[in-house]
Amino acid sequence: MSRPALEVADIIRTHGSQFRHDQAGHLSYPQLRVLHALEICRTAALGGFLQECDNPDCGHQQPAYSSCRNRHCPKCQTLDRLRWVQARQESLLPIPYFHLVFTLPHSLAPLLLANPSLGYHLLFAAAAATLRALAEDPKHLGARIGFFAILHTWGQQMTFHPHLHLVASGGGLSVDGKRWIPCRTSSDGKPFFLSVKVASALFRRLYCQALEKAYRDGELQFPASSAPLAEEKRFLPWLRAQRRQKWVVYAKPPFGSPAQVIEYLGRYTHRVAISNHRLLTMENGRVGFHWRDYRHGGVEKIMSLEATEFLRRFLLHVLPPGFVRIRHYGLLANCQVKEQIQQCRQLLQLAPALLLLPTPPPDGRALLERLTGQPLDLCPLCQKGHLRRTLCLPRSAQNHSPPATV
Repeated sequence: MSRPALEVADIIRTHGSQFRHDQAGHLSYPQLRVLHALEICRTAALGGFLQECDNPDCGHQQPAYSSCRNRHCPKCQTLDRLRWVQARQESLLPIPYFHLVFTLPHSLAPLLLANPSLGYHLLFAAAAATLRALAEDPKHLGARIGFFAILHTWGQQMTFHPHLHLVASGGGLSVDGKRWIPCRTSSDGKPFFLSVKVASALFRRLYCQALEKAYRDGELQFPASSAPLAEEKRFLPWLRAQRRQKWVVYAKPPFGSPAQVIEYLGRYTHRVAISNHRLLTMENGRVGFHWRDYRHGGVEKIMSLEATEFLRRFLLHVLPPGFVRIRHYGLLANCQVKEQIQQCRQLLQLAPALLLLPTPPPDGRALLERLTGQPLDLCPLCQKGHLRRTLCLPRSAQNHSPPATV
């Protein structure tokens, strides 16, 4: 994939100063750190090294600057994504896998923005408890399944839209761990996992119960727009209204093969609010970008926003420091995943060493070369020589420290 002509970093470098000024007192320290990290990513501010082509007929030189490695940076996710996908491969089984999406209603958005860490944690907990309870119920499956959940907080227009993508095994271990219980099939012979209608009702109940408990324990902060909800006589009726809403749990068609699971992982796990390849223009103080309208068949459209509004929306999705946005449960829980997957393989009568896909290269450089299909050190000018490091480039004299709180 070619390098995009426009990047989020370019928008920050052009409009970031004005944005910081306009939003003085309204930006959190983590948001300021993200702005700063993306602004100096792969620039002289972070230093790097000089590369020179070893082809004697070329001699091309170019700097290679260090990356910021911030998890919100569109340019710094490829290697982490590939390593994570590589680690997941060893947990794949030759069974159906299901993709579910748990979405919170829009009316909860102000409360979540004021309590992101708590609100997201409750989302993970409620969704995981829903899947576990239904899967272990003999009426539905009667097995202990494995699944992982990935938090996304954005929609195609970068508005606040918190939801979880979950990938769950189509089957699991019996309660005593001695049998493999496969998922059921529908009347048309296709794998069937769980009723989304039942899952939606249980998810709503569990989340609202946890939210009420957090309120009674004094754990919730109320923004100015929701300040009246701090009073119990207003909060409890508001919460009852949330219980009457329809909460969306959506089940996509099951993956056809483990290879499709890997493809999914590669696309979803380390996404940020918007990729650089979706950006189109930055002119006259506005930013244009592609977005897909999934309410009308996924038609691709173009949206134009004021640059400051673009940055405001981008920063809505900065996660709390240290927050874990990919979590594993059941058979895939990190503490026992090797032992449990080995047990599943034995019950499925698979060879212990059987891998469903070719073993990925062990190091990041080889992974990237497999992705791009060419050597990473190939000279861009002559296309024959290879780039070699010749000189270390220290950080520039400009300030590269985190910004002070505005």
